Amino acid sequence: MSRVKGGPKGHLRHKKILKMTKGYTGSRRLLFRRANEAILKSLWYAYRDRRVRKRDLRKLWIARINAAARQNGLNYSRLIFLMKKANINLNRKMLADLAVRDPQAFGAIVAKATSA
Repeated sequence: MSRVKGGPKGHLRHKKILKMTKGYTGSRRLLFRRANEAILKSLWYAYRDRRVRKRDLRKLWIARINAAARQNGLNYSRLIFLMKKANINLNRKMLADLAVRDPQAFGAIVAKATSA
């Protein structure tokens, strides 16, 4: 069976991968096989970490809400329970933002939740 080298298409494919490794060091930038491994891994990490970022941000929001709730005499789980009971529909992102930027408004929400 004859050997197939790829020709112009293969050359373009190699150039595309090597162009994507701009900024890498050593053989990961210069050699196609090493560059291809590095790019496949980096694309997989990017895909995975777009989902992980959402988890990390939610953890951060919950930590901020918990800290602010404790300053107002409650803990996180009790605050969320009371807010659901009082029909206060604020997501954790907005609640954490209020806790950091406007503690008075957060305190008012806590007071409204506890009074209901």
